[in-house]
Amino acid sequence: MTLTELMFTLLVVAALLGWGVPGFEALVADSRQTADINAFVTAVQLARSEAAKRGRAVVLCNTSDFARCGADGDGYGAGWMVFVNEDGSSPPARSDDEPLLYGYEPASEGSIVSNRRLFEFRAHLKRSTNGTVTFCDRRGADAARAIVVSYTGRPRVSPSGSGGRALECSP
Repeated sequence: MTLTELMFTLLVVAALLGWGVPGFEALVADSRQTADINAFVTAVQLARSEAAKRGRAVVLCNTSDFARCGADGDGYGAGWMVFVNEDGSSPPARSDDEPLLYGYEPASEGSIVSNRRLFEFRAHLKRSTNGTVTFCDRRGADAARAIVVSYTGRPRVSPSGSGGRALECSP
């Protein structure tokens, strides 16, 4: 192999990497965001079905230690959990004897914010907590997705907020 051939080969490899790496980074970010969104939808569906099955309130809230719900300012970026509120405490707080049904730590790098500190799902014919959870990463509002939870407890994933409003991501 001559030096010219080697330089040409390196130039082609560098060009292909230059085009491929940004696309791969976007693929990884999309995959992480999708995993987190699917985990939150799973938590909502589990809480909703367990409330109907048990006839008791089931709570989905933000947490960092899977033992207690986080404060209002914590957001869902540290994680979330689903538990049965057997003692009926208000505001809901997980006791040691209340079962933890689901816990999740997000994989994406970014913020997960909500207009609700917690979602409480109740048995049949009782209204549940509705709200919106927004998933943002370093790509900003253009790549953000929201989960809108209706008062019946049904989640839907949307590229916009409730009422069709544009999603906002904090810097």
